Amino acid sequence: MEILESGSVTSPKGFLAAGQHVGIKKQDKDLALIYSQVPAVTAGAFTTNVIQAAPVTWSRQVVQRQQAQAIVVNSGNANACTGTRGDEHAAWMADAAGRRLGVEANQVLVASTGVIGVPLPIEVVLAGIENTAELLADSVAAGLEAAQAIRTTDTMSKHTAVKVQLSTGTVTVGGIAKGSGMIHPNMATMLSFITTDAAINPELLSKALRESTAGSYNMISVDGDTSTNDMVVALANGMAENKPIDSEDEDYQRFFEALHTVNTYLAQQIVRDGEGATKFLEVRVQGARDDESARKLAKSVITSNLVKTAFFGEDANWGRIVAALGYAGVEFAPSEVGIVVESAKGTLNLLRNGEPLEFDEAAAQRILHERDIQIFATVGQGFGKAVAWGCDFSYDYVKINGSYRT
Repeated sequence: MEILESGSVTSPKGFLAAGQHVGIKKQDKDLALIYSQVPAVTAGAFTTNVIQAAPVTWSRQVVQRQQAQAIVVNSGNANACTGTRGDEHAAWMADAAGRRLGVEANQVLVASTGVIGVPLPIEVVLAGIENTAELLADSVAAGLEAAQAIRTTDTMSKHTAVKVQLSTGTVTVGGIAKGSGMIHPNMATMLSFITTDAAINPELLSKALRESTAGSYNMISVDGDTSTNDMVVALANGMAENKPIDSEDEDYQRFFEALHTVNTYLAQQIVRDGEGATKFLEVRVQGARDDESARKLAKSVITSNLVKTAFFGEDANWGRIVAALGYAGVEFAPSEVGIVVESAKGTLNLLRNGEPLEFDEAAAQRILHERDIQIFATVGQGFGKAVAWGCDFSYDYVKINGSYRT
């Protein structure tokens, strides 16, 4: 597998993109288009929040048809909780992009991100779609501009692409994502758009995306809030001309690995860019009864506000980790729990077989002063394991979200 420098949604064959400032936000790019030169098989996963934005409702219907050719995304306004007018606006966005690109509206996925409960400035958006379409290109720059245009409080763009060799040719998988706050996906505000030139049947693309999402986007948390707009969609246009993947053979496994590499990287970038974050936390659980139990335990630790604040304060308060494991709703033997924390500055053994271990506070502070920190939790003798990613809670998170709307 080859990771492409500056890779994005334009890296696979036949995909064009564009992004620019059209006036939804006061400044910065705020509208993106992604276009496949031929119809593409599509799959998606969406927020589990009962309140769902109009673009989510629209795009669910497109994904059910298993074929799409374009994606239109605006930032700065979520078009959520905007009533029937919001539904109309989502449909108008699809129609405007479709007419400009020569495809049916039901072939256009729609996504929005930003403030909830405010109607879209739809005339601005529709004019912006028309103008942005003129900039569509398959260049590296075009893909990066699209990645910039979908950001809200993000401090950096998230994009990547990989090439993988199948038995009948090379295929590419690329992606862009946004997310910084309101991140707690159970497919947050999290959006991810994946493109690939692989030929694959819709059922297997859906299976691959579903399983990859479970181990990537669904294993991250910034603040425990699941957005109304979460969405990850994939388009596969087949322009690599590989023999179509229609069974779970070795080609499928290689494709899945490439897809999962892209999704995992984007998911981790979202957490690294968490609002106000100063730490990137990786929680690894092993010894659980099964993988699903391990996932629950890892997510419980990564979403604990007390764990997050302890790491912000660089305090080796491992009792908070144990408490989070204990209320995860998973049975395990407390007498077999072990906790280890690591960073580039060393290893901190805190708990072994349920017994606390003495440690040097000065050494602990050096270890916890690093940005990237791993937390290892052993909970028994089972074979279940999982990894989750999160970040700390800082003063800046409160500042950012205390004035987000204004």
